[in-house]
Amino acid sequence: MDWTNKVVLVTGGTGSFGKKFIETMLRDYHPAKLIVYSRDELKQYEMQISGFNDPSLRYFIGDIRDYSRLKRAFEGVDIVIHAAALKQVPACEYNPFEAVKTNILGSQNIIEAALDTGVKKVMALSTDKAVNPLNLYGVTKLAAEKLFIQSNSYAGGREVRFSCVRYGNVVGSRGSVVPVFLKQRSNGKLTVTDERMTRFWISLDQGVRFVIRCTEQMAGGEVFVPKIPSMAVKDLGAAIAPQAEIVFTGIRPGEKLHEVLISEDEARNSIELEDMFVVQPSGTTWFGREWEKKGKELPEGFHYSSDNNAEWLDLDGIKAMIAPFKEAYDKGELK
Repeated sequence: MDWTNKVVLVTGGTGSFGKKFIETMLRDYHPAKLIVYSRDELKQYEMQISGFNDPSLRYFIGDIRDYSRLKRAFEGVDIVIHAAALKQVPACEYNPFEAVKTNILGSQNIIEAALDTGVKKVMALSTDKAVNPLNLYGVTKLAAEKLFIQSNSYAGGREVRFSCVRYGNVVGSRGSVVPVFLKQRSNGKLTVTDERMTRFWISLDQGVRFVIRCTEQMAGGEVFVPKIPSMAVKDLGAAIAPQAEIVFTGIRPGEKLHEVLISEDEARNSIELEDMFVVQPSGTTWFGREWEKKGKELPEGFHYSSDNNAEWLDLDGIKAMIAPFKEAYDKGELK
């Protein structure tokens, strides 16, 4: 796909993913126009003065809860990357109505504005917490996934298509445990909720590249899941502060021991490729089913979770992944 003649809008464009996506687009893909859509004017200003001032960039103040503003912003847009969400698990638990308004009703607004303005592709970012959710954040992201996938049935004769990308924890992003451990190491103690806990891990650059590639390949209705390594959370702590004591505090409400990216039920409708899985839309007669010709079906009983993963990061692999964040933190560049 040629991005050079495309107008691309990113919701949540001032967040960790949004900034990395825009940086990558400007450097390697050169779209005709890039629109940063977010609700925080200060973050947009800070982004501009930090070097994000390319002539192709536009900054739109707006909230995804506001359909009329989205509709105005989507005029002339070809591709929407939907990254805006309330993502902090405790904040969503304490403010459930707000989580619903942003993550679910905001997703509905994205879909309806795209249907009404001639957008061609919408790729929504999801999370492993949407699979068999235990907390409200996961529930809202599962609902958002269902909205985006099933909204392809509303396309009718329109060209617009909706898909999702689902992946695990992003190393060093806001909300990541890496900055927490970096701060705690000066105290000589790191807090981990359970010594058995495992997580999927992906770098921000890998996440952005995966979203771009899936946007290029999407037919509509798919959930794309990358093959990514797992790590034990206690090993992450040992890699960051090998001399520190690790204190196990107990699992928090809504927290899982292991994360799941594909459930056993979803696996029956999923296709495995060399470096990713594709969850196909089920029970539909529309698009998104041609992946069966490109990959292989998964065996009965398969599920993709962080504890049964075939690929694991050892201590050296973890150290290599977190090295840039340790360096940035030591320089005062990571908070």
